[in-house]
Amino acid sequence: MTTFILQSKITCPKCGHQKTETMPTDTCQFFYDCEHCKTVLKPQNGDCCVYCSYGDVPCPSIQQKQSCC
Repeated sequence: MTTFILQSKITCPKCGHQKTETMPTDTCQFFYDCEHCKTVLKPQNGDCCVYCSYGDVPCPSIQQKQSCC
């Protein structure tokens, strides 16, 4: 059985604030509000979610080598 990492540290590209979050396993997260500078993060072109763009661990779907959302 394969184990997936469900914690990812998101880094805000505007202010550099970091926070470890638990990723959802049943959906992609398209928006994330930085609690420090209030910037709304959105996935970068080519990425499926904010964890793939700004996290230190890709989302569970990508970890499973499946297409994401």
